[in-house]
Amino acid sequence: MNAIEVHNISKSYGKVKALDDVSFSVGKGEVFGLIGPDGAGKTSMFRILCSLLLPETGNASVDSFDVVKQMREVRCRVGYMPGKFSLYQDLTIEENLKFFATLFGTTVEEGYDSIKAIYSQIERFKDRKAGALSGGMKQKLALSCALVHSPSVLFLDEPTTGVDPVSRKELWQMLLMLKERGITIVASTPYLDEVRCCERVAFLDHGKVRGIDTPEAVLDRFRDIFNPPGVESVAVAQQQTEPENVIEVQHLVKAFGAFHAVDDISFSVKRGEIFGFLGANGAGKTTAMHMLTGLNQPTSGTGTVVGYDIRTEHEQIKKHIGYMSQKFSLYEDLTVAENIRLFAGIYGMKDDEIRRKTNDLLERLQFMEHKNDLVGSLPLGWKQKLAFSVSIFHEPGVVFLDEPTGGVDPATRRQFWELIYDAAAHGITVFVTTHYMDEAEYCDRISIMVDGRISALGTPDELKERFHQPDMDHVFTYLARQATRSSD
Repeated sequence: MNAIEVHNISKSYGKVKALDDVSFSVGKGEVFGLIGPDGAGKTSMFRILCSLLLPETGNASVDSFDVVKQMREVRCRVGYMPGKFSLYQDLTIEENLKFFATLFGTTVEEGYDSIKAIYSQIERFKDRKAGALSGGMKQKLALSCALVHSPSVLFLDEPTTGVDPVSRKELWQMLLMLKERGITIVASTPYLDEVRCCERVAFLDHGKVRGIDTPEAVLDRFRDIFNPPGVESVAVAQQQTEPENVIEVQHLVKAFGAFHAVDDISFSVKRGEIFGFLGANGAGKTTAMHMLTGLNQPTSGTGTVVGYDIRTEHEQIKKHIGYMSQKFSLYEDLTVAENIRLFAGIYGMKDDEIRRKTNDLLERLQFMEHKNDLVGSLPLGWKQKLAFSVSIFHEPGVVFLDEPTGGVDPATRRQFWELIYDAAAHGITVFVTTHYMDEAEYCDRISIMVDGRISALGTPDELKERFHQPDMDHVFTYLARQATRSSD
């Protein structure tokens, strides 16, 4: 008997058909993947199966209960982790857990056995607010909240976006443990190693199911989508004429009381270099980036960015760098053209230059027909390209990219890295953090932070040779597992 049955489900938003005659089934206790590019319809399917969204045609059932006619029964039997952090940032760990238990008419004590293996890992921090947790701890809390009422089916919509590789592996170990308890798991993910953890996967594309099979069979059949060719770094190779340093850091420290988030780091980055700044959640990467971008002051140590002192000239630094955050950084209720003009004005560009460069940018991105479209209406991949292009519109000396491709499918990520290589070829230094280890291979050099310190620094090939590992994923995991402080 199947845990989930989906028959001929369709759903539209205006002219956009999110789901088009979708059918599949999931066996009881199966780990099933729902995969596909951005905008394929995965989230709409999750919301329908959790009875949060009504289908236009077709029908679906969870544990033999109809998702439309028997919503109450369905909601009692499912746990749901949506793509965006689903908890209340201003509530503590314990308060979040109690709130979700109350929603399902139970208590934490009553459901403790269901969550003990996971919740016990964060329980000692129960008085800490959810917004102050690392990505890995948020994962564990969200999963505990989804499981506190002992559901029989668990839906996970890209649960590991923005989470480091080690924490991702730990989450999937927990999921396989839940499978042993007979819980049915349906998950979406852009990470191919996580796709391979599923027993079967359904590949959704433009709202249609294009294939259902084992992970290896689907990934092989649609390898042009899931395994696009790597990005060639020819453009970067043209820059090897001993360029000047754009970033120089010596003995940088940032302390919060007795806790040293950044603990005596030193490095330099050359003009036109693509520099990967890696580390597990809680290793100190974001704190270090905040000091380099003028958003925070160091406790001790020295540093310069594009020639300006990070201690005394942070306002000058802000004018001469570009920045793209992990969360989309443009205004969704403004048009494409309005966003470009707004940020160009913030960077002090003249009106004539803004007009000229705006037309050049729209032509290059093939956005001319969409210049008056609201940014919120654009596909995620388009938003990314626009956000990156706006961040370097004023031709900064260095652009800081904080996990710019989180949650994005492989083909779109490849296109984004082509833009990065083009920027580097024009002399812009790219300082990038990422949790995709295939992207780490694209960098000229990489540093890996552990416990606030730089544990390794070199080219991808140098690091693989030094630590006797086959790829950057293994290098990262080897170093990150040596951390002694918790990723909180």
